[in-house]
Amino acid sequence: MRQKPSVTVLETGMSTSRTAFTQNASGGRILASPLAKRIAEQAGLDLRGLKGSGPRGRIVKADLERARPTETTMPQPVVAPLATRSPPKDVTKPAPLEAPGGAYREVPISSVRKIIAKRLTESKQTIPHIYLTIDCELDPLLKLRRAINERDGATFKISVNDFVVRATALAIAKKPEVNASWGGDKILRYLDIDISVAVAIDDGLITPIVRTADRKSVAAISDEMKELAARARSNRLKPEEFQGGGFSISNLGMYGVREFAAVINPPQACILAIGAGEQRAIVKSGALTVGTVMTCTLSIDHRVVDGALGAQFLAEFKRQIEDPIGLLL
Repeated sequence: MRQKPSVTVLETGMSTSRTAFTQNASGGRILASPLAKRIAEQAGLDLRGLKGSGPRGRIVKADLERARPTETTMPQPVVAPLATRSPPKDVTKPAPLEAPGGAYREVPISSVRKIIAKRLTESKQTIPHIYLTIDCELDPLLKLRRAINERDGATFKISVNDFVVRATALAIAKKPEVNASWGGDKILRYLDIDISVAVAIDDGLITPIVRTADRKSVAAISDEMKELAARARSNRLKPEEFQGGGFSISNLGMYGVREFAAVINPPQACILAIGAGEQRAIVKSGALTVGTVMTCTLSIDHRVVDGALGAQFLAEFKRQIEDPIGLLL
């Protein structure tokens, strides 16, 4: 690696004047101003052989320009006038998506899908979600459900989801603060326990509402949910039957989904995601055994519901699920 030539700076008189002495190949010194030396280095010019026109024969900038004007003249950057500059791109505006390389077909977006997309995007962008998960043992509830559905003269079948709706309503009655919405400068706490239950339809999801669910039996909830779900799938729900509600439930257990976190349904503050009941190894009284366990995840709006309150609600929900006789009273 070639070392840079040594430079000595001289100071004369009361003011400071600087002259660079660059050593040539024969050991002699070449007088050059710092500016001339810097220009020569940047342009790759050799100062040997140049005659300086400055004091004491010092090589100055003019000498370099006369010798190699095209190489020593440094181009100035061209800056467009402010009036002609392009405005900065809006980084918050998403660029249009490009089609993938493979074959595809376009599917028109239905009005229902547009509403779902708008509401869920708004939910994830504006609501500070936090998630709490708990496991519930299902064996006592499954045993009770089987006894109800297999009794003589039974004309209907109770689902696990019917018990879940009832347990959720009773847990809300114990922890009513979760039955609320964010109101900007206030919190809106609902007096009635109206539970929205997600139902899959061709265009996406719709959430028919079980009104005053805490005042209805498991059998009444079962009848109402069957009717609401059937009319939801045939697009026959009235607006008041799916608009509103203070708390949501989304159950994917029937599809074998073990655990998931749902997006809050605005303006509500909570949604409870129900996973599938499956056999797992559990510990009871210090002994390892096998039990049916259901994992439930509560998504909460942290502006409305604190983590401790959400945990208390889940603990109450777990107590209701694991003591199913109380759900029938």
